[in-house]
Amino acid sequence: MISAPPPRPRDTTFGRSTPDAMQLSPDIPTVELTSLLGGGREAVILHNGERYRLRVTANDKLILTK
Repeated sequence: MISAPPPRPRDTTFGRSTPDAMQLSPDIPTVELTSLLGGGREAVILHNGERYRLRVTANDKLILTK
C-alpha cells in the first residue's frame, strides 16, 4: 500500500493585513498603494515598453494583468 506524503505546512503570512506580515529587507522600496492609484481603483504601470494594469477588486485584492 502506498501512503500519501504528509501535508506541507500552509504559509500563514500571505494575505494578512498586518504591517509585519511580510518580513522585507529595509533596502526594498515601499510604496503606498494610494500613491500609485491616486484615489482610484486602477493604474497602468509601464515596464520595458509594455503596459500592465494594476487594479483593486471588489474584495479588496490586487490583480496585475498585462
